[in-house]
Amino acid sequence: MRLRAVNLLTEKPYTGRFAPTPTGPLHQGSLVAALASYLDAHHHHGKWLLRMEDLDPPREDKAARELIPQQLLAHDLKWHGDMEYQSHNGQRYGDALAQLKHSQLLFPCTCSRKMLAQHSGLHQGNCHSLTAQQADTPHAWRLPVNDETWSFQDQVYGDYGHNLLTTVGDQVLKRKDGPYAYQLAVVVDDEHAGINHVVRGLDLLDNTPRQLYLMACLNYDAPRYLHLPLILNPQGQKLSKQNQARALDLTTTQQNLLDALRFLNQPLPPTELTRHNQQILNWAITHWSVPSIPTSQAGLI
Repeated sequence: MRLRAVNLLTEKPYTGRFAPTPTGPLHQGSLVAALASYLDAHHHHGKWLLRMEDLDPPREDKAARELIPQQLLAHDLKWHGDMEYQSHNGQRYGDALAQLKHSQLLFPCTCSRKMLAQHSGLHQGNCHSLTAQQADTPHAWRLPVNDETWSFQDQVYGDYGHNLLTTVGDQVLKRKDGPYAYQLAVVVDDEHAGINHVVRGLDLLDNTPRQLYLMACLNYDAPRYLHLPLILNPQGQKLSKQNQARALDLTTTQQNLLDALRFLNQPLPPTELTRHNQQILNWAITHWSVPSIPTSQAGLI
């Protein structure tokens, strides 16, 4: 087994992003992620982009797709440039897939979940011998992984990594039913937009090693990562639409921002600078402190 540590240093101008999935309106947990990525970008005099990750229509809420930008703007969280939609980027993903096929880094896979259940749900080379011509039934395209550990240094949680073969298995990059996989889309879109700093929730920490591996296969530079603790409900679950998380109250935007700063353990502005969203944001940008972000693997602060 080999260990692959990834150097995440970058000298390019800071470019970050917020990339929500429109499965429901933003809640307070979403605001924490949006605010932290916004503050980190502006503290470093960088750009903050907005991308709608709308690759899975059956799970999406059309109303949320329209509401999310309005919720951000209501808190004066303004992005640079035009908002991007992943659903418009099929050609981009197809080109990346073609690059991997040309490099002989993909194989077609007809394995079902039932078949993989016999192997702890992991695909570990079971159908490498198939070719697209031999696979006369619908098939996914998978990226094989090796028996090696990929690790990186997170700005909040420190050194993190795992063995891709034993924890992830060969990755699906295009599903049997047609859609491109999230892992491919997020890596390709970040590269296209020049994203070199990623600030996101702790629930995506374990996605990072597999994304770093895919970047290496595509000859992409790796960004720096900063993962954030999660707000949990009283049952210990991450706030989400599935858990009936309440949408942000747009009549209390100043309080919403202050609550998010408090959760992130950031210095709070004096009372006279809390009457307007922009006052709060200006203070928070100047006083942004990554070392102050609490580190709880469970996300319960």
